[in-house]
Amino acid sequence: MHFGRLVNCIFLVFSAWLLVGCGSLRISDSAVDTFEIPGADIQFRMVLLPGGDFWLGSDPDEPGRDDDEGPRRRVSVDSFWIGEFEVTYEEWVIFQYRNWDTRSSAVPGRLHDIDAVARPSPPYEDPSHGLGGPGRPAVGMTQWGALRYARWLSDKTGIFFRLPTEAEWEYACRAGGAYDIGESDSEQREYAWFESNSDGRMHAVGSKRPNAWGLYDMLGNVAEWTLDQYEAGYYDLLVADAARNPWRQPTRLHPRTVRGGAYDDPPGALRCAGRIESSLSWKRRDPQIPKSIWWNTDSPFVGFRLVRPAMRPSAEERKDFWSLVLGGIE
Repeated sequence: MHFGRLVNCIFLVFSAWLLVGCGSLRISDSAVDTFEIPGADIQFRMVLLPGGDFWLGSDPDEPGRDDDEGPRRRVSVDSFWIGEFEVTYEEWVIFQYRNWDTRSSAVPGRLHDIDAVARPSPPYEDPSHGLGGPGRPAVGMTQWGALRYARWLSDKTGIFFRLPTEAEWEYACRAGGAYDIGESDSEQREYAWFESNSDGRMHAVGSKRPNAWGLYDMLGNVAEWTLDQYEAGYYDLLVADAARNPWRQPTRLHPRTVRGGAYDDPPGALRCAGRIESSLSWKRRDPQIPKSIWWNTDSPFVGFRLVRPAMRPSAEERKDFWSLVLGGIE
């Protein structure tokens, strides 16, 4: 099994894409890579998105718009790989339970030290509230927990994984277009699980149509953590150099930004520009003091998907990144 060779970025970015129509882009099969978690019969797929410019945010007259979606800014992102699906229950539980993990590693000459891995504490109650299970998204973890998963997977595979920034997430959601998944109820039902068709529960990933870049459930099913600290006036700061690969780096634990809408949201919440501020109320029923850093007892509607930069960061850059986003906790 191929464990994620790092590509020659310039060659792959330009050879993996076909120009069609009036400047629009379509992903070819060569821009999709399949990975296997070492020591497990679990595969996941990532899609390569070439870097580019796009309008982040929404117009003042866009239906459903909130004030924190503006002013619109022209920003650019570098090429990156992104999960075709949200991280699933099967992919998560290997990390959650030590006895499900193994010492297998994709790094030549190195075994994975399963005893040294920081793993989720037992949740106070089922984080999915009985809605999860095989084939469905993993949910209920904090952003810190999702980042811990990315760190674990990075160590096992030797490939650097992380959460997407807000800009990367919106770029992937828009898939080269300006709008979302359609205005009519019938169009939305083809692409997303939401209040009108979900029966109040999440569904198996990939059971609706993908967007134009082959990504499933970018809107609906479950909302997704991003890498950014939430700030309502963030877009006011995106000028000049700040508009390239923007990332609102964390300076405190709360709040963080969630994107995409979920199975229990109305159709108006399923918008690429929509921003959700994480809330401490998502831990309301957690009786622990202090409350768990791993779990939100009251957010079964939030999961995540992973990205990896097309250009691999250096060892020093990776070390600095984990220190920043995990608070130096190793």
